[in-house]
Amino acid sequence: MNLFSAVRLAFGSIMTNKLRSFLTMIGVTIGVAAVIALVAIGQGTQRQIRSQIESLGSYLLTVNIRGRGADVAMTYREARDLTSDLPQVVAAAPVVSSSVTTKYGTREHDTNLLGTDQNLAVVRGMDVERGRFLAPLDVECRQRVAVLGQDVVRELFGFADPIGQEVKINGISFLVVGVLAPQGTSMMGSGDDQIIVPVTAARQLVESSGVRTLYVKGRDAEGVEVVTAVLEQRLSRRFKDPDAFRIFSQTQMLETVTQVTSTMTLMLAAIAGISLIVGGIGVMNIMLVTVTERTREIGIRKAIGARNRDILRQFLIESAVLGSLGGSFGIVMGLLLARLAGRAIGVTAVASPLVVGGAFVFSAGVGILFGVYPATRAARLDPIQALRFE
Repeated sequence: MNLFSAVRLAFGSIMTNKLRSFLTMIGVTIGVAAVIALVAIGQGTQRQIRSQIESLGSYLLTVNIRGRGADVAMTYREARDLTSDLPQVVAAAPVVSSSVTTKYGTREHDTNLLGTDQNLAVVRGMDVERGRFLAPLDVECRQRVAVLGQDVVRELFGFADPIGQEVKINGISFLVVGVLAPQGTSMMGSGDDQIIVPVTAARQLVESSGVRTLYVKGRDAEGVEVVTAVLEQRLSRRFKDPDAFRIFSQTQMLETVTQVTSTMTLMLAAIAGISLIVGGIGVMNIMLVTVTERTREIGIRKAIGARNRDILRQFLIESAVLGSLGGSFGIVMGLLLARLAGRAIGVTAVASPLVVGGAFVFSAGVGILFGVYPATRAARLDPIQALRFE
């Protein structure tokens, strides 16, 4: 019997017992669907986070000052002077941040405040939709001016033009001079739900006016390495404690995100893969039942010349077909689940051909692996005893 005939016979056997075959495949189907859905969501999440990090700008360094108290923070001038003499730096933006309450007329909105200078637009690639961004004079003269994100404008002004209007931030009036273009959401939070003011004016709005974040944009990859080394040296002298600060490069962020999301995806896929093993056990049980039911048929085939390896191959093909069909249904179900789940959590699921192909091959492999024992048992049946089986 050639391979094509064996596969056709396997499909015939499956169609003869449709309900039993369907119930057998459910375990494999659920296992493959779970693996496909989880991996697709994991890869989609990884791609989205990578895109968000890359959108922050090329050759970006982020310096975070950790700990409590004024002695573990920098003044604006200290933060600015850290990189002012480095030719490898395009721009650096010290940042003071806090949660604030904004008010215009009878409308109120809680948002995130960033106290910074004009360089933030360069470092973070921020565009202004209306009006202007902060100017050097705003910082030097401690001007009470503000640039609003899209969400803040919508909550406070609706469809009205905010330029030239005054808003109260924690009870203090600030003149609106600009509106940011849509920023979207990144690892830094929502770029649309924020209000930006001069760092020197922010001192009136926050409890701790010390700078704890510094964004630095390098000229190239080599320059970023030089700047990182210099910053580590200067900050170590400033704080005397290497744990008082941390410097992140964009490359480090990408590597960390990739490592974490890949590990989580692998763990979830492995957990989901357990159901594939359970499905494989179901295939083995049904194949054992099939061998028992077809004992007389096996005896007849052996009596007319079928060899043990022919019987072995036939039952292995049947178990492989069961696994493959279950895997095929699981792939379709998994892609559908991934798409629905992705919409629910705001992630575009990514199912690579490698993952889909691997899931199909693995499901067929599970069918073959768990079909070995029933197939071996069928191949070893004594033809005389098999013919006597009722």
